[in-house]
Amino acid sequence: MRDRAGSTLRVPVAASSMIAAMHTSSAAFKISTRGKGTYEITRQVADAVEASGVANGTVTVFVRHTSCSLVIMENADPSARRDLEKFFERLVPEDTPWFEHTAEGADDSTSHIRAVLTRSSEVIPIADGRVQLGTWQGIFLFEHRRASHQREIALSTIGS
Repeated sequence: MRDRAGSTLRVPVAASSMIAAMHTSSAAFKISTRGKGTYEITRQVADAVEASGVANGTVTVFVRHTSCSLVIMENADPSARRDLEKFFERLVPEDTPWFEHTAEGADDSTSHIRAVLTRSSEVIPIADGRVQLGTWQGIFLFEHRRASHQREIALSTIGS
């Protein structure tokens, strides 16, 4: 094998013998929301990672909807999440008169915009069979609709 300059690359024997077989796993779960707000899903993700058998790798967490999102946020003090929710209420207010996409109510277009401004997926490292979140980090579904919804979360783990 050669690098871009044409020099021969040498792979130490010890490094090549450390390559482990890769394993993948998929899972899904549902979460019921009671309207706008953040709903912690850290435990469900951690349980799925444990069940996957992946010791070291990554888990991709994906929400299968366009009017809610995922965030990694402080999980110790709920006021941090309330501040986030208030911020989005001001950033994308429902009473904006020029929004056209309102077939399902005043929160229709705003929920899609809020979802675009956040994320539909998160990739989290796994080490020793555990998600590697920081001390105060939690994984949250961020519901942007006023009404209750049943939301589906898809997970994909890869690693050894």
